[in-house]
Amino acid sequence: MEVRTSYSLEFFPPKDSEAALRLWASLEALEHMAPKFVSVTYGAGGSTRNRTIGVTEQVRQRTKIPTVAHLTCVGSSRQELISVLHLYREAGIKGILALRGDPTGGPLAPWTPMPDGFTHADELVQLIHEFGGFDIGVAAFPDGHPASHGEEKKDIDVLLRKERLGATFATTQFFFEVSKWEKLVYSLQARGSNLPIIPGILPITNVKQLLRMAELGGTPIPPKIAVAFAAVEADIDAVQSLGVELATRLCEDLLKAGAPSLHFYTMNNATATAQIYGNLNDAH
Repeated sequence: MEVRTSYSLEFFPPKDSEAALRLWASLEALEHMAPKFVSVTYGAGGSTRNRTIGVTEQVRQRTKIPTVAHLTCVGSSRQELISVLHLYREAGIKGILALRGDPTGGPLAPWTPMPDGFTHADELVQLIHEFGGFDIGVAAFPDGHPASHGEEKKDIDVLLRKERLGATFATTQFFFEVSKWEKLVYSLQARGSNLPIIPGILPITNVKQLLRMAELGGTPIPPKIAVAFAAVEADIDAVQSLGVELATRLCEDLLKAGAPSLHFYTMNNATATAQIYGNLNDAH
């Protein structure tokens, strides 16, 4: 019996009515993937909290697809986080991705906790678990968390702690080499972890956007890939074609390596993700 690959999709809250139309059109164009869940992000500094809550609720109401809302420690006290959890519960949200989040100045900016706020995502995981009623997702970093400075054991220790505190799955930062995901999974399993590590896939459609996201997230771009994109940077169609080709190959390798699912960072655009999905299904 063939086991069907499952998928999930990530969107960010639209800034205006025109962007909202693009989001809903993109989601409609990807519904045929029968996503396991759709997640909706927070902006830097928690700046889109209200829009995140609203969009997440609308996705659930419009599509009946299970939704996962991001929640971050940034700019919120413990009591404010509890208030958001009540709003999510009332909205029928069943899953939360618990993140520390980036300060307004970005991930490299100094961290200043709120009075009675949290500094690390594990504190947020514990709060959500104690609140009850949610599946709890966390972030994982195949290329290492920027704050770990290459200390792999530190990243593993953090994920194990989050699992002990109630995390039920993890989605990864985007990456380029399947070996990085395999090493992370094997390291966790060797320590007794059962946490599913869902690889995050970024369909690259814009080179400048790629470079910025890689810098912010601490994701190294392999030299061959950097050279390939630099060669076609001025041709939008060629960039997307190359991005789809590379992502398709990565997805195929991940599925062969036993990935439990695939999580697509859609950037609110359906085209590249739909092409990758089509390629994967044509290959089977």
